[in-house]
Amino acid sequence: MRAFVFPGQGAQTIGMGKALADTYPAAKAVFDEVDDALGENLSGMIWEGDIADLTLTANAQPALMATSLAAMRALEAEGVEITAAQFVAGHSLGEYSALAAAGAFSVADTARLLRLRGTAMQEAVPVGVGAMAAILGLDFETVAEIAAEAAQGEVCQAANDNDPAQVVVSGHKVAVERVTVLAKEKGAKRALLLPVSAPFHCALMAPAAEKMAQALAEVQLNAPAVPLVANVIASSATDPGSIRALLVDQVTGSVRWRESVGYMAAQGVTEIFEIGAGKALCGMVKRIDRSLTATAVGTPENVVAAATALNT
Repeated sequence: MRAFVFPGQGAQTIGMGKALADTYPAAKAVFDEVDDALGENLSGMIWEGDIADLTLTANAQPALMATSLAAMRALEAEGVEITAAQFVAGHSLGEYSALAAAGAFSVADTARLLRLRGTAMQEAVPVGVGAMAAILGLDFETVAEIAAEAAQGEVCQAANDNDPAQVVVSGHKVAVERVTVLAKEKGAKRALLLPVSAPFHCALMAPAAEKMAQALAEVQLNAPAVPLVANVIASSATDPGSIRALLVDQVTGSVRWRESVGYMAAQGVTEIFEIGAGKALCGMVKRIDRSLTATAVGTPENVVAAATALNT
């Protein structure tokens, strides 16, 4: 069994998806559709812009989705449909890419939702008030306990359970800084603040969750052609109403990636294909379960190789 997974923020690079667009007309059409939906030349920023601009949350989110969908369209041009996978999943914003790939959202609606999501998440907390930190070498339960101890009346949560030795905490900056000190005292290999513009996936994002609830209520959401393994429950969902609620919960809830990969493996998945920019999720998958194969699909060469494997 196979799963197609879609990357989240941090995977962005200048030039991502350009070779796909140059090679596959269907991939180029995705970037054109996103540009039209947003009323701007986002593809120009992705391919020839400044990385500082691309990294802004409101730009990175639709840009990464466009690159993932371009890779998916290239796979389709090589004869691989989304139904070649038994599950789809995405890391944070990648969940929207997964749903668009599975036909739950249109590409245009997904681009507009992610632009709103990125803007709302950025505006939810004044710059400098929140922070995020990666804790390496401690398990999720230990980091969650440290976060609770460090909170001291402020918001401080374990936000991303990425793999057995990488957990990200999010919340008020002073509390997150306390986590980095406590984590090292508890034996963490590394504890470092992340260069992010807002404290994602914690209670401070509640204003953004409200805005997303309003926006999602007004958008057509179909049942995905392939079950979605959702971030906040680490199990599958297909009902549009349930998925809508899960996407709202995801703004303030933890990304349970380690458990999501474990869930897919328990259902019989043995091969995972990361569709889009970079290969961060492939690394996480291998650290979660070495029995799984993980393949990055982000260039024309990757697409041809993956299609050959998937079509045999």
